[in-house]
Amino acid sequence: MTLATGNALDPGAAVLQRQRSRESSARTYARSFPIVPVRAEGMTVEGADGRQYLDCLSGAGTLALGHNHPVVLEAIRRTLDSGAPLHLLDLASAEKDEFTSALFENLPRGFADRARVHFCGPAGTDAVEAALKLTQTATGRRGVLAFTGAYHGMTAGALAVTGNVGVKAPLPSGGEVTRLPYPYAYRCPFGVGGESGADLSATYVERLLDDPAGGVLPPAAMIVEAVQGEGGVVPAPDAWLREMRRITAERHIPLVVDEVQTGAGRTGAMWAVEHSGVVPDVMVLSKAIGGSLPLAVVVYHEDYDGWQPGAHTGTFRGNTLAMAAGAATLRHIAAEGLAERAALVGARMSARLEALRAALPVIGDVRGRGLMIGVELVDPSGEPDRLGAHPADPLLAGRVRAACLRRGLIVELGGRHDAVLRLLPPLTITDEQAESVLDRLADAITEAAQGRTGERP
Repeated sequence: MTLATGNALDPGAAVLQRQRSRESSARTYARSFPIVPVRAEGMTVEGADGRQYLDCLSGAGTLALGHNHPVVLEAIRRTLDSGAPLHLLDLASAEKDEFTSALFENLPRGFADRARVHFCGPAGTDAVEAALKLTQTATGRRGVLAFTGAYHGMTAGALAVTGNVGVKAPLPSGGEVTRLPYPYAYRCPFGVGGESGADLSATYVERLLDDPAGGVLPPAAMIVEAVQGEGGVVPAPDAWLREMRRITAERHIPLVVDEVQTGAGRTGAMWAVEHSGVVPDVMVLSKAIGGSLPLAVVVYHEDYDGWQPGAHTGTFRGNTLAMAAGAATLRHIAAEGLAERAALVGARMSARLEALRAALPVIGDVRGRGLMIGVELVDPSGEPDRLGAHPADPLLAGRVRAACLRRGLIVELGGRHDAVLRLLPPLTITDEQAESVLDRLADAITEAAQGRTGERP
């Protein structure tokens, strides 16, 4: 069935038309997925036209338990029925106390015992801003170390430490940032790849910081993602991340780990940083911790708690429903072993995608961790680089995304050239759904690679 967007066959057509005429040009997902969801459960989304889709976007990683999970709905209904205030700024409440307890129960070992939590505005970017202000206040320094390929948000400070040049170019500078090379084996910034590339990255960072003519003043923090999400699903090698911890600890530089997208079981551990055994000084959390509702916090070692009252505020940092839903989500993930499940299912999906890569040369690389998987699409007829990687093919990736949508699969793009298919299914994905996702994706890639346009999305 063709997805109609401009006639009476589709009752959502008028909604889409009004969206196009009234919303800003900055809208993103609505351009890629011209559908009007009306119902959703688990991994399945139903559009106004009656079509159903398997959702591998999951609110950009927000929906750890999928849409409308019973545990989340029950927590929301219980809170509503209790008559609890829904908005409390940063006042104490039973719901906040329960969320904080659930969070601290699940923080990395060695971190929770001496941690403090600050509730931020309800978006990850605000928690990043809070982390930067926190470390700048604690150290008395200004600069920040950040990495190529990073994505930390769209507000001024968070955008300054983000790597994407396209979104930064029209704006004035957001702060003093030193950009460091993130290890990306497939497109290694040093042209060597593998462990050697990661070793060079660590060596470069250490020597730059110790070079009296390197131009880098002692920084307030280093901020890093254990797996770069928007940057193309690029996992940091565990040994490299341990080196970043050593380098920062020896120089008294706070290490901030951004777990906005990787947290709450997504990568096969409750927090992605746990794969390496690293204990950071600061963790930035949002998305899945709110159980599908807006919530963001920064958690940090108590030694950095030098803020004055009101140093970082936000009207909507007291979202009672989000705290109730978030506590239920965190405890359900832990009780049901969903992080371990994500590791198992993610490994199976990645293995099948690797087999598909052998058959389809347009798949340049398959990578990720747990249920955070990236498939980089390339032009196999293009000139390969010194490591054998062919040029990224964003046009092909766009065709694959559209072909997926026609097959009832929602998959978004990311990476340096928007040429990486990003799979972020809920942690509750069944084995049957995983196979269906891969079947539809394989068909879509095959069709797009053969140059068939198929039906219009």
